[in-house]
Amino acid sequence: MYDIEIENLTKKYGDLKAVDNLTLKVEKGITFGFLGPNGAGKTTTILSMLGLIIPDSGSIKILGNDVFREPVKVKERIGYLPENATVYEELTAWKNLEFFANFYNVSKTEKEKRIEELLKMVGLWDVRYRKAKTFSKGMKQRLLLAQALINDPEVLILDEPTSGLDPEGAFLVKSIVKEERKKGKTVFFSSHILSEVEELSDKVGILVDGKLMALGPLDDIKKQFMELEGYEIKIEAKHPLPELDLEGIIRVERIGNNKAIIFAKNDIREQISDYLTQKGVTLISLEIEEPSLEDVFLKTIYKKE
Repeated sequence: MYDIEIENLTKKYGDLKAVDNLTLKVEKGITFGFLGPNGAGKTTTILSMLGLIIPDSGSIKILGNDVFREPVKVKERIGYLPENATVYEELTAWKNLEFFANFYNVSKTEKEKRIEELLKMVGLWDVRYRKAKTFSKGMKQRLLLAQALINDPEVLILDEPTSGLDPEGAFLVKSIVKEERKKGKTVFFSSHILSEVEELSDKVGILVDGKLMALGPLDDIKKQFMELEGYEIKIEAKHPLPELDLEGIIRVERIGNNKAIIFAKNDIREQISDYLTQKGVTLISLEIEEPSLEDVFLKTIYKKE
């Protein structure tokens, strides 16, 4: 079952295609990382998901409701944290959340209980009666996250959720995202912090020039990258390594007598092990060096070495 269904979404600004025939589905209960360089079309996609931008063509459903035909039904069931959002500076933390809670049909008791729970969750309970104008940027960001959760949404959409936060604040936000995921919520977030995406995401989509360049679990994307760019195999032996003359090897970088990095067209660890055993060489370790998400970006998105 999919909580988010985007079909053939296209949006132009003059001659520029901000989003180009994008089709994307996000399963229920996962955390989805949405990536891409500046100008890739991420914000246009997110604003379209919220019904704040009308696309030239295509459709979007969230929780089975059409975003453009049933906007109220969608908004009742989602939470949204925009990038560079602002709080009401003259209101206290409590009053900020109360203001947004009033949009939802809940009793006063339930509303107060929810506000208390959220302020404690984001670490602002002790300053609940202070005006937001006295808050640091990080405190305001945490208040905005609480605001996005005020209606206990089934789908949470976060645009750069740790932007401007110190390490402690970023850790708190990531912890909250993980907890919402454990509750069965679907979390859709964009971020330029690649380590954050690796840590949080069950699945990743990479957008470039409005087009979806990669989609799937991060391990699958890394595997596709290795198949395209080659495998990096690290080897260490108890004895000096002989010449490695095996099919599939692109090059070998030796590190002393008994260590080497082998660049190969495919995963040839079994062949390497058999070859060295025949040569009487005992292996200490033989492992593939997995690329990081940064490696994938630099070589496949930005085309850099």
